[in-house]
Amino acid sequence: MSDYRIETKCLHSGYTPKKGEPRMLPIYQSTTFKYDTTEEMGRLFDLKDNGYFYTRLQNPTNDCVAAKIADLEGGVAALLTSSGQAANFYAIFNICEAGDHVVASSTIYGGTFNLLSVTLKKLGIESTFVDPDASEEEISKAFRPNTKVMFGETIANPALVVLDIEKFARIAHAHQVPLIVDNTFATPVNCRPFEWGADIVTHSTTKYMDGHSTQVGGAIIDSGHFDWSAYGHKYHGLTEPDESYHGIVYTEAFGEAAYITKATSQLMRDLGSIPSPLNAFILNLGLESLPLRMERHCYNAQKVAEYLHAHEKVGTVNYAGLPDDKYHDLAMKYMPKGTCGVISFDLKGGREAAVRFMDSLKLATICTHVADAKTCVLHPASHTHRQMNDEQLAAAGVSPGMIRLSVGIENIDDILEDLEQALKNA
Repeated sequence: MSDYRIETKCLHSGYTPKKGEPRMLPIYQSTTFKYDTTEEMGRLFDLKDNGYFYTRLQNPTNDCVAAKIADLEGGVAALLTSSGQAANFYAIFNICEAGDHVVASSTIYGGTFNLLSVTLKKLGIESTFVDPDASEEEISKAFRPNTKVMFGETIANPALVVLDIEKFARIAHAHQVPLIVDNTFATPVNCRPFEWGADIVTHSTTKYMDGHSTQVGGAIIDSGHFDWSAYGHKYHGLTEPDESYHGIVYTEAFGEAAYITKATSQLMRDLGSIPSPLNAFILNLGLESLPLRMERHCYNAQKVAEYLHAHEKVGTVNYAGLPDDKYHDLAMKYMPKGTCGVISFDLKGGREAAVRFMDSLKLATICTHVADAKTCVLHPASHTHRQMNDEQLAAAGVSPGMIRLSVGIENIDDILEDLEQALKNA
């Protein structure tokens, strides 16, 4: 589908029915798959043949949706996971082990920050967090001989910092490591990080890709650009024999698909964060309307950002679509069609005003979610970033009074009227 535009790919990529087959992608709701001989099954376990034998590793429904997302991002292969957190964990753990080190943007989502700073640290993988707006020289100081990967988000959640992808890619490659970019908020409709030098992309497909709060999922996409063999001493899990698969060397056996094949055959085998085929099917339905929804999200969010920016009770508004936003120029470079539907802002009355405002909303709902069809709101310091101390909150760009508003695709006038009546109580 490489010759088609993204709107067409969202509908047709990943699954092409043959004569007499279902037009819609079927749900292969089966744990197991039948073979005629012991040899046939054995070759699958040895990774010598392609095929399905147990859904924890692979499933036809899941693979079709993964192939669609890979095509949307311009990658060579993709893997679906049971959540966005699982995707980020797998993406990093696939090339890191005890004794290794990660450099990450300090403004990333709170859950990912905890994954890196707490959970991976328990596994012997340390992380250093850097200001994404710092100079290349300053960021480079965070790298160590054992640094294996660099990580950032296209649009940070919830601070809405726009990542300078080209700068991060230059720094990562200068230190001979890949750059992983979480592209959840922008989606491949508005930004394709591979075109700017990123090597691996992750998604929480729970968000815009699904779009309707109906399934939890994640995805990892490999560009196929990073030369693992050139740095075999660092990435021996990919370039040296895997004894759990009779000494197979992933880079030799699978070429550009080495990274995703290893993640599937090792991490899915041992950790099992696979989405159900039904969840993948639901995700696929969301993907079909993704371009239409993103256009409406961005239109509505721009109107809301302009309204809030002019309101007397609002202090600061973070939305890169505003001409005076700090990240406007980067957004125009990387996402000229629009960024996303998420806005963060502070009320002049601080935390108490924020609570009164949120509790007064009627259309928008308070919920631990973001980036779906319905407008919702959240207080990061009390919710998603609750585990951070004041210093960590500041580094993540989260103030005590910050409100994260995820603008939906309702009629814009209804959204604005709801905000207006709630602001009267703030």
